[in-house]
Amino acid sequence: MDAPLLLALARHRVDAGGGTVEEVRVGPRHVSLRWAPDRRAGLVRGLAWVFLLNPSPELWLLAEQDEAFKLLKGEAKGDLSRRWHLELQGARLQEAEGDPRERWLGLRLQRRVITGRVESLRLAFQGIPGRGGLRLDGLDLNPARLGLGAVFPAAAPEPEPDPPPFRRWRERWGDQLDAALAGALADILPGEGDLEARHRAWSLERAARLLVDPGKAAGDRRLKDLRARLERYGDALAQDRARHARAMEAAEPAGALAAELWRLKGRSGSVELADGRSLALPPGMRAEEAVQRWYAAAKKGERGLARVEALERRRRQDLAALEVALPETAPAAASSIRKPERRRMEPRDAPKRADGKGRAVRNVECEGFEILVGKGDADNDRLTFKVGAPLDIWLHVAGVPGSHVVVRNPDRLDELPRAVLERAAELAAFHSKAKHGGKVEVHWCRVADVSKPRGAAPGKVMLRTFKSVRVYPKE
Repeated sequence: MDAPLLLALARHRVDAGGGTVEEVRVGPRHVSLRWAPDRRAGLVRGLAWVFLLNPSPELWLLAEQDEAFKLLKGEAKGDLSRRWHLELQGARLQEAEGDPRERWLGLRLQRRVITGRVESLRLAFQGIPGRGGLRLDGLDLNPARLGLGAVFPAAAPEPEPDPPPFRRWRERWGDQLDAALAGALADILPGEGDLEARHRAWSLERAARLLVDPGKAAGDRRLKDLRARLERYGDALAQDRARHARAMEAAEPAGALAAELWRLKGRSGSVELADGRSLALPPGMRAEEAVQRWYAAAKKGERGLARVEALERRRRQDLAALEVALPETAPAAASSIRKPERRRMEPRDAPKRADGKGRAVRNVECEGFEILVGKGDADNDRLTFKVGAPLDIWLHVAGVPGSHVVVRNPDRLDELPRAVLERAAELAAFHSKAKHGGKVEVHWCRVADVSKPRGAAPGKVMLRTFKSVRVYPKE
């Protein structure tokens, strides 16, 4: 934004009657001053000046219902806004300071404080690209106030002799240069109507180019990425469904074999059923052990199918929401769609132990739940704070050195099944110094309740809250 235009817009507002600041909102890259309605000053309800710092320092005139204003309002920080609002609420614009050869604008304001005294303020705006900034200074008893963006001196800078923007304005307006710099000519901005209407139209065009359109493009890319991820997620669920369906097929031979255990008990290899079928038993297993193995696999497959169905329902809901959000292509619409649930698995390049005994984490399955057991102090820290998710369940034997144990909780259950919890506690007890001490106490909590004190040794942690379970150590 050229320095002559910045100064002309501010002078036009002063000549039109100034304005009283009704509300201030501040974000990382902007300060907005919403003017109180004032018929004499030509201000309707909801109009605001927006001092933008990034990506380009500019002064916009927007209304509350404009999409760009809503985006900036969403970026505003509550604590910053409150501090600036306390300093500027009720202040009335009195004068615009600056030089058309320098991208610096000073707005002199006055307000009546609670004691009845009138104090003067100056809001200074530096519009240099890459060094945009704002600062608020008191001009009487309280000089030090607030700032945002690049730091610059409170005093107006020395202008350059003849910068290109000023030279262009001088060549364009000639004898009308003073009137143009005073904001008395509406033609300093393209469009129709008075300068206020043209400033608003110009601001909407610039906001669309710098904020709204890039935001919509980013939202569109994110929605398309979410669609692709949901499609890949559906393919993975289809593979899981097929795997669990195959596991459930073990129920039929298990039932047939269980019906004839009275005569086949103790057999191994392959057995002949009464209907003439021949069943091959798992290697090294007797008939009764094979029945238990097949029934357990079928039960696990049944649970897995139920879980896949629940996840598939959620995926269909997300796809339906995505179809609604796609025409909007806005960042807010993209953020409303849940990302596909992903289980954080141990990476393939997991570090090896220094003694060469394999990977740093043991994996154990129990009723469809994955149990991870650390193998050393450093590996325990990595398991707890790098691998474990906040809602996973964490276990450790009470008062004795041992391995950290994490139970995956992808369904975000409030509590694990009792059998799974006790199995994880048995592993925590077994992989500790208390493995030969009989029944021991094991503490458990969520990973989110585990923290590491500053300077603590590897493996040392602190629990915010925990529960206990007593078990015998068992591998």
